Amino acid sequence: MVRLVLDTQIWLDWLVFDDPGVRDLRVAVEKGRAEIWMDAACDAELERVLAYDLGRHSIAAAAQAAALGRARRIAKRIEAAVPDAERASLPRCRDAGDQIFLEAALAARADVLVSKDRALLELNRRKTRALPFRVAKPAELYK
Repeated sequence: MVRLVLDTQIWLDWLVFDDPGVRDLRVAVEKGRAEIWMDAACDAELERVLAYDLGRHSIAAAAQAAALGRARRIAKRIEAAVPDAERASLPRCRDAGDQIFLEAALAARADVLVSKDRALLELNRRKTRALPFRVAKPAELYK
């Protein structure tokens, strides 16, 4: 069983845009080969982003609630916070808003943080502090 944390864009690709790029991820979860974890901060970020005016992809309030409800049913909840000393061991993401995903992946003891965000993906290449999990695009999960 692979333990995953998804960043907000991956959730949107799954729940709103039905992006074929996350199809393998969905199938892995449906077949019990992967489980997704989410904490309160990531949940709040998803709720906030679902309410954005996304131009031609704006989401009606009922659809926002349905997408958020679906994410909450799919994801297992991370209840325990990571101790400060352990959280301090994480590298700092150059986009401070993405740090919540690193912290969630650490708290979940995730194998992979799934993201397409450059700031998160570049952490795999940094040599300063090793991550205890991999950051990977959806297409890289099963390679």
